[in-house]
Amino acid sequence: MTTILGIETSCDETAAAVVDDGTDVRSNIVASQVDLHRKYGGVVPEIASRAHIERLDSVIEEALGAADCELDQIDAIAVTNRPGLVGALLIGVTAAKTLSWVTGKPLVAVDHIEAHANSAAIGMSHGETPWPAVALIVSGGHTSLFRVDDPLSIKLLGATTDDAAGEAFDKVAAILGLSYPGGPAIERVASSGDATKIDFPRTMLSQESLDFSFSGIKTAVLYHVHGQGKTTGGLAKLSEQEIADIAASFQQAVIDVLVRKTMLAVAQVRVSSVVLGGGVAANGTLRRALESACRERALSFRAADLQYCTDNAAMIAALGYHLHTAGRHADLDLDAFPTGSLVTDG
Repeated sequence: MTTILGIETSCDETAAAVVDDGTDVRSNIVASQVDLHRKYGGVVPEIASRAHIERLDSVIEEALGAADCELDQIDAIAVTNRPGLVGALLIGVTAAKTLSWVTGKPLVAVDHIEAHANSAAIGMSHGETPWPAVALIVSGGHTSLFRVDDPLSIKLLGATTDDAAGEAFDKVAAILGLSYPGGPAIERVASSGDATKIDFPRTMLSQESLDFSFSGIKTAVLYHVHGQGKTTGGLAKLSEQEIADIAASFQQAVIDVLVRKTMLAVAQVRVSSVVLGGGVAANGTLRRALESACRERALSFRAADLQYCTDNAAMIAALGYHLHTAGRHADLDLDAFPTGSLVTDG
C-alpha cells in the first residue's frame, strides 16, 4: 500500500487529504473561503493567500488525524504547483517542501487541471479504469477537453479562448442579482425557469474546433436584461419568473455547447468513454445531459463524485500517487506557476 498526503491551495479552498494507492480516500478536508470572498463577488487573491496561511497547518493536521495516520507513515507528499493564483500556490508549495525536508519523504508536483481530469477515477475498484476517455473539465477558471489514456498520458484537445464556463456562471449570476458563487445560484433559480424561453447564442467557433468561448453569451444575457448596448437599469423591471427563465435559458445554452463539443471530441479521437470533472461538474443538469448524450451513443460515462468536483486535495493525492510510483519527484527548489502546461505525456 502506498499512502500519499495531498495539499491543495491553488485558489480559494485550503485542502489536505490522505489517499491510499491513488483511489482509496482516507480523509479529505476542505476549508472553504466562500464566505470571505462573497461580498466581493469573486476571489480576492490577497485574502485567499492570507486565509491559506492561517488555515493550512490545522487542515493538514485534521487530514492526518481523520485518516488515523502519522507523517512517518506517508510515502510521499503531493502538492498543487500549477495553475492558479501564484500567491496562494506558494503557500501550499512552501508547506509541502518544508514537510518533505523535515521528513525526508519524496515531493511530488501536481498540475491542478490534470488532477481534475483524473478525479472521476477516485473510488473505483482496483484494476477498474475509465481510460482511455475524453475528459471534460469545467470550472471557474478552465473549460477544457482532454484525451486521457491513463493518469500519466493526458493530451489537451481544446480549451476556453476567453471566459471559462464557471466564470460565465459567476458573471451572469451578478447580472441577475444572484449570490456568489454563481454556479449553484444559477442552477437553483433555473430549476423553476423555462430553458426554452430565450434562445441565447451557442458559440461553436469553427466546425471542427474543440475550443470554447462563453464571453458572447454573457454579453447576450447582459443586453437581454438591460437592453442593447446598456449595462444597467433593466433588472428592477424583471419578475422572479423572468429571472428564472433567463437563468434556465442561459444554463441550457452553456450545457448544449459543452455536450456538443464533448461528443465532437469523442468522434475525433475515437474513444468509447467520457469522464466529467471540475467545479461546474457538480451541476446536476449538466451531469444528466452529458450522461444522456453518452447513453444515446453507447458510450460509458463517469462523473467525479460531488465532493471531488470542487477544489480538493484528494484529487491531488490521487494523481500524486501515479506520479510517485512512476518516479516523477520534484526537488526542494520547486516553484509555483500561475499558468503552465496542461499536457502530461508519458
